[in-house]
Amino acid sequence: MVEHSPKNPEFESLTRTQVLVAMGGTATLLFIVAKLWLSLGNISMLPVHFTPLDLFWGLTIGIVITLASSVIYRLWQAYSRSADLYLKLVLTPLLWPDLVWLGLLPGLSEELLFRGVILAAFGFTPIGLVISSVCFGVLHFSGSQQWPYVIWATVVGLILGYSAIITGNLFVPIVAHIFTNLISGCLWKLKYIGQGTEL
Repeated sequence: MVEHSPKNPEFESLTRTQVLVAMGGTATLLFIVAKLWLSLGNISMLPVHFTPLDLFWGLTIGIVITLASSVIYRLWQAYSRSADLYLKLVLTPLLWPDLVWLGLLPGLSEELLFRGVILAAFGFTPIGLVISSVCFGVLHFSGSQQWPYVIWATVVGLILGYSAIITGNLFVPIVAHIFTNLISGCLWKLKYIGQGTEL
């Protein structure tokens, strides 16, 4: 479990059940918001269709995001502290099989809302891309120490949104998002197991 310390007063330890319920509840809420927005607005959402090439691009973008995050983690101390706080809170109580949900639930629900609905609603333009990405970044705000994580999430939102625009397929950012979350979660857990930290 995460130790509650004076250095980190904003975060309390969470149980596995609390994290899974929070992930499931957030995903459900985002799905509901997306569906309501689609039903109330005249929005032409990007299609979701599988092709081997789009799978390749989704996985490639996921790898690029993961590698870029790793570089930024090493170079930007504020981001590394912010990411560690967030990931420690979320990942420590989870078991290895739970990481599948960490990939799937946000990857599907967040892409449906932010790239599927918000980006489509504001237009597949630079302005629509920025608005949807900033909204995506703000979703990842969980305390005053987390602003570097919000900035990085906004950049990731720009990458995912741009991939949706240039491919015309929502499947690409969905795959990239799921893959990024899954790989990042596995690498973080391996790192702390390697350091002898009990997860």
